[in-house]
Amino acid sequence: MPWVAVLMGSESDWPTMQSCTEVLDSLGVGFEVRVTSAHRTPAATAAYVADAADRDCRVFVCAAGLAAHLAGAVAAHTTRPVIGVPIDGGPFNGEDALLSTVMMPGGVPVATVAVGKAGAKNAGYLAAQMLAVADDDLARRIAADREANAAKVAVQNESVQQSLTQST
Repeated sequence: MPWVAVLMGSESDWPTMQSCTEVLDSLGVGFEVRVTSAHRTPAATAAYVADAADRDCRVFVCAAGLAAHLAGAVAAHTTRPVIGVPIDGGPFNGEDALLSTVMMPGGVPVATVAVGKAGAKNAGYLAAQMLAVADDDLARRIAADREANAAKVAVQNESVQQSLTQST
């Protein structure tokens, strides 16, 4: 069964990347989580990518801060989709990670999402949507999730409208 690899450059990225795995879990998408580094464990990273692809990993989600080379290093070793999640932190609060993640050379793409937890959450949704291209049941679960989110917004709007009515 296809699944998603969620990779992080360090354990400190985990509080952010839990947003990604929560989305995948809620949609019934299988995943693995690993800490691996483009700089400190490059051979282990390459070996994991090859092994994961052999075990039917279909999408790699890679989080890293600062130089943020993990997504690019993973993309160099696979033709499977790679999604980069820039981690907020460091002296530039994630802007350096964003630029490092998005500026890939032509021919080695990395889809890049927003910096931080919102980006991690969207990476989970994007990975699921990629898998849903070939999985109608997953596509229906994603559509139902989107409808549930729209319903929450409608409830929130009604609450605000009622508070406006009460204050006049």
